[in-house]
Amino acid sequence: MARSIRSRYGCLMRTIGWMATGLALIALAVAGWWYRNALADPVERRATIVLPDWPRGAQPVMIAALSDIHIGNATMDAARLTRIVAQINAAGPDLVMIAGDYVAGHDDGVARAGARDLVAPLSRLRAPLGVVAVLGNHDQSVPQAIREGLERAGVTVLDNAAVQRGPLAIGGAGDAFSHHHDLPATVRAMMPLPGAKVILTHSPDLSLDVPPGIGVLFAGHTHCGQGVLPIIGAPRVFWQPGLMCGLVRRGDLTSVIGAGLGTSGVPFRVNAPPDFWLVTLKGH
Repeated sequence: MARSIRSRYGCLMRTIGWMATGLALIALAVAGWWYRNALADPVERRATIVLPDWPRGAQPVMIAALSDIHIGNATMDAARLTRIVAQINAAGPDLVMIAGDYVAGHDDGVARAGARDLVAPLSRLRAPLGVVAVLGNHDQSVPQAIREGLERAGVTVLDNAAVQRGPLAIGGAGDAFSHHHDLPATVRAMMPLPGAKVILTHSPDLSLDVPPGIGVLFAGHTHCGQGVLPIIGAPRVFWQPGLMCGLVRRGDLTSVIGAGLGTSGVPFRVNAPPDFWLVTLKGH
């Protein structure tokens, strides 16, 4: 009897061991799939937006809008960023706009290394109207180093300021999530400039306070959820409801919210592939 019980117990333990091994292998396979998703070439998303304040006679402008590079972690290095830059260049944008979060994490050393590694890939961006950028919340540990790296790459960095590019008056607002924004100062800087008014910022939460007269806001930050699981959805919410991803229209303002190119936290993406937007702005 005792021998029979020991035999059944041993059989049960072996079964449990095989089940645990199988579950572990499934978990590893799923993690590998999610990691490969994060390394995929970004999806090119396209939209056309008509602006009522478009200068008479001006040609349409195609903007490549990207964000959340997060260089320095397991899903983004200089080699991958260089490949992505080539993909963006192949699309032939007139203007490139980058909505912040260039480095991974909040460690000063990682941020400084990332600021150096950004220079060579981003200096390859090609657009007749140039490259305009703002900083994000992950860039605030060493903002000056990141700004200098971007400027060495030929990128114009705006901080609650504005610049004209072709038929556009672009306001670059600081990041609202980390409380570096000054929207009134940004709008004041934009208004004297000729051209259709658009805003570039990091967190899309800023869109809730944009005054009338501005047609488009470009943002990132949300990663479109990064990990959007069945039933559960996106596990963490760092944005206002309704401002997670894609084209969001509120009154006369259209917000273009990208999924970003890299990852933060875990190096996975689920139902939220990396992307950049090709947005054509034009008049009636």
